[in-house]
Amino acid sequence: MGDAGTSIAIRSDRTGLAGVTPDSGCRKGVAANTPSAAGGVESPIVQTSVTVNGAPREHDVEPRLLLVQYLREVVGLTGTKVGCDTSSCGACTVLVDGESVKSCTMLAVQADGAAVTTIEGLAGDDDELHPVQAAFREHHGLQCGFCTAGMVMATVSLIEEIPAPTERDVRLGLEGNLCRCTGYHNIVQAVLAAADAIPQTAPETTKAAP
Repeated sequence: MGDAGTSIAIRSDRTGLAGVTPDSGCRKGVAANTPSAAGGVESPIVQTSVTVNGAPREHDVEPRLLLVQYLREVVGLTGTKVGCDTSSCGACTVLVDGESVKSCTMLAVQADGAAVTTIEGLAGDDDELHPVQAAFREHHGLQCGFCTAGMVMATVSLIEEIPAPTERDVRLGLEGNLCRCTGYHNIVQAVLAAADAIPQTAPETTKAAP
């Protein structure tokens, strides 16, 4: 859980995304390559439909466009940061169908049909902070703030998976998110406090048949 999104990570190289064909990961058809007016070949375009923070979004994108670039440059949500571009720092972490994913390791077309939540979508309709955001503020779990969005999103996923984490759970769960300022102590305390603040859903009990 700590290195969220590694199961769908795609290795990048100088020529683009290695091993990714124009139609890989796409649920909708890819337009065929068409000659350009200059005699070259235009890049294929894919129609992508993604729900971002509860709002449906439809765009025509290049198959090689990363999800983090889509969110920042196409949708205009810049709270998701670009840090290392190598899936090491976790600054770009978002939720895809509730699971934390490093959005620099996922193509926008792979999110077609999915629900994506960014840091901008965590607060309530009345702008009340999410318990994780409130805990990070109260326990000073940030300094420069560059890693905070990714750290918060990873924490939301962690608490969903482990509602009552121990300190060890937190440190292991966030090992894929790097912070160069805080020394992590306050972040760990913020995560533990957030877990305490989020009501836990009691498991349903099945009534025995008479």
